[in-house]
Amino acid sequence: MQIQVNTDDNIEGDDALMAQVETDIRDGLSRFADQITRVEVHLSDENAGKGGSDDQRCMIEVRPMGQQPMAVTHQGPTIHEASAGALEKIINKLQSSFGRQNNTKGGHSIRDLEPL
Repeated sequence: MQIQVNTDDNIEGDDALMAQVETDIRDGLSRFADQITRVEVHLSDENAGKGGSDDQRCMIEVRPMGQQPMAVTHQGPTIHEASAGALEKIINKLQSSFGRQNNTKGGHSIRDLEPL
């Protein structure tokens, strides 16, 4: 799973921030690692440094094998809160998507179980 982190001109994209975001993404998506080819993270400041609440934005795009890319966004007061919120959203989206793939019609039902 390849991870790329991008920032806009208003975010200090130092090595520590990039490493922390990449580690959080890798840890959070580890159970899906064999099903994902690439993850792109875009960090931005919506108000361009003017201040205000929830002006930090994180967009995460995931490219699962054999599927269309999925993307989520989350805004928060800090980059870390925005990225944590976006990570939680993409995890839920992936669980839902991969769960549907594994639970197809015609599978086992409760009626197939043997009585106790």
